[in-house]
Amino acid sequence: MRITWVQPEDLLPHELAASRDEGRDVAALARRWMEAGGDLTPPVSGASPTAAPPALRALAAELLDAADALPTVATDDEPDDLAALRAGWPASWSLPTDVTHDRLHGAWLGRAAGCLLGKPVEKIPREGIREILTVTDRWPLRDWFTAKGLPADVAARWPWNRRSAPTSLAENIDGMPEDDDLNYALLALRVLETHGRDFTSANVAQAWLDWLPGGRVFTAERVAYRNLLLGLAPPQSARRHNPFREWIGAQIRTDVYGWVNPGRPDRAAELALRDAAVSHVRGGVHGALWAAALAAAAPVADTVDEVLDAAEAVLPPRSRFAATVREARALGTGAEDWERVVDELHARHGHLHWVHVRNNAALVAAALAYGRGDLERSITAVVSGGWDTDSTGATVGAVTGALTGASGLPARWVAPLRNRLASSIAGFDGIGFDELAERTRALARPGSGS
Repeated sequence: MRITWVQPEDLLPHELAASRDEGRDVAALARRWMEAGGDLTPPVSGASPTAAPPALRALAAELLDAADALPTVATDDEPDDLAALRAGWPASWSLPTDVTHDRLHGAWLGRAAGCLLGKPVEKIPREGIREILTVTDRWPLRDWFTAKGLPADVAARWPWNRRSAPTSLAENIDGMPEDDDLNYALLALRVLETHGRDFTSANVAQAWLDWLPGGRVFTAERVAYRNLLLGLAPPQSARRHNPFREWIGAQIRTDVYGWVNPGRPDRAAELALRDAAVSHVRGGVHGALWAAALAAAAPVADTVDEVLDAAEAVLPPRSRFAATVREARALGTGAEDWERVVDELHARHGHLHWVHVRNNAALVAAALAYGRGDLERSITAVVSGGWDTDSTGATVGAVTGALTGASGLPARWVAPLRNRLASSIAGFDGIGFDELAERTRALARPGSGS
């Protein structure tokens, strides 16, 4: 059995890449690994084809310990603690704070529709997505993916995501299937309903262990889950043997914290920080703040520019993440040739893993600017750009769905959802998006929580 995202020999190549990205010198560690016969290529899907011999696995664990012990690079420009982050936030906000059921309902529906669109092509690179769409006469992307008319050689070259294809192609969609991008939203709702707004990172961690099956978490979350089982509490759970600490995981978990704080991106970001600290640091945390702030602005703003402005305001201004989303937004603003925008994004960020936070956030920012608030234009753009397609589709769909409201969303994107969400989280399987919107709005009302 090859368990993804957790075996030492598979984590080490990712750790070497992550440390280099942070500016740490891991040349000596890489040399020891290579001289022992280890592979420096990070496994794309989380696990190498065969298990390492015992001695090599032991060395990988030793080198992971050594990497953890390396001095931390100065983080003055990239803080991830509340005091330093809050010092850079605006003293006041000009967004409305009253939110309607329709706008929150649109946010939930949009998140589901964007996620569902991207599910079958998750892990397929951009060129594969385009070939699939071209041979099935669906390029440029404007509808659900289909296997009808797909030649066998193309299907073999670019296989669908095996877990998602049976429930996320045009011919078999019947409600919203389970996905971690929705599971985490449900879990955040449960945390808020259980603990109120004063919940802690430890509450989030306990909710994972109590409600979230270990097989339904990936990358940084799987490492953090293991660390929790080893007795490491947040924030230590985010740091031990975790090369995915600046990947996309925390960014996909925080929409609900924004939805319950309409017009207050700062309050949303504070809640998101507590959640993100279980599994992420630095850029991974910044992605969580940004997504929560997008979600706080989208249900009450008038334009996507207002939403993007609000989200950028909670970021450390000199951080790599902030620079990434600002540059990407500028590329998407006013653009008519989306492919040229994606060409540039891949040129700038194509060296990063397909689940990293910065490349995917760049696609989200560019697609939101390019889409100008239109759900279809936005989700089809971001999914056709590749990388973590279901997660980026979910974030873009949530923003544009909230801007539009459920009553204004096109039926062909929401009708197949059948107002039904599947989940392995007890108490939520089969729940309707209308009920989720009502429960979210109840938490957003004045006086809810502490």
